[in-house]
Amino acid sequence: MAVRFAIPRMLRWLCCALLLAGVMLGGLHADWDFSLISRRAQAIYGPLGEGQQRIDAWQRLLATQKQVGEMEKLNVVNQFFNKQIRYEEDIDLWHEVDYWETPIEALWKGAGDCEDYAIAKYFSLRHLGVSSDKLRITYVKALRLNRAHMVLTYYSTPEAMPLVLDSLINEIKPASQRTDLLPVYSFNAEGLYLPGAKGNKKVGDTKRLSRWQDVLKKMQAEGFPVETTN
Repeated sequence: MAVRFAIPRMLRWLCCALLLAGVMLGGLHADWDFSLISRRAQAIYGPLGEGQQRIDAWQRLLATQKQVGEMEKLNVVNQFFNKQIRYEEDIDLWHEVDYWETPIEALWKGAGDCEDYAIAKYFSLRHLGVSSDKLRITYVKALRLNRAHMVLTYYSTPEAMPLVLDSLINEIKPASQRTDLLPVYSFNAEGLYLPGAKGNKKVGDTKRLSRWQDVLKKMQAEGFPVETTN
C-alpha cells in the first residue's frame, strides 16, 4: 500500500473496510462447506491449481484450531497467511489500482497486498470464535518503508495494549514494540476509532456502503452464506 494514496482515498478505504469488518459469514462459528466453496470457486475462477492445496490447508487449520487458546489461534492464523500469501500490488496482480480479495481469492492466487492479509486473518479468527470487539483492522504508516500499510490488531481486553499481526514480520508483538508503525485509524464491527493519548476514541458506527455489495456478493458466490450487520 503505497504512500501515493491521498487522505480522502484512505478515508474511502477505511469506510469500505469498516463494512467488511462487520460482515458475518455463515454465522462465523458454524462450519463452512468447503466442498461447496471449492466447487463454486472453480466455477468462478477456473482451475484452482496449487490454490486448492492452500484452500484445503486453510480448511484443516480452521477445523483443528477451534479448541486452542486465543494466543495460539493468533499465532497459527498469522503464520499461516504470512506463509501462504506473497506480497503483490493490486496493479500487478489484478491490473486494478484498488482491489480487495476474499480469503478464497487470496489463497487461489497465493498473493495479495497488506489489506488482503488483514482481511483473511480477521475472518479466520472470527470463524475460530474470537469476538469482533477484540479485533481491529488498523491503518498505519510504516515509517521505515515510508508508506501506508494495514495490519490486524488484537485486544485481550478493551484497555489492553494491542498485539499486532503483520504481513511484514512473523512475530506478533505488542504495539508498544512496533515503533516502526504509526497508527492512523482502526475499525471493527462496532465502529471506527482514532488513536489518542487517552486511548482509542470511537468516532463512527458501522455503515453500509453500496460499493461493498459487490464484495459480499462475491463471497456469497464462492459458497459462504453472507449476512451483514448494521
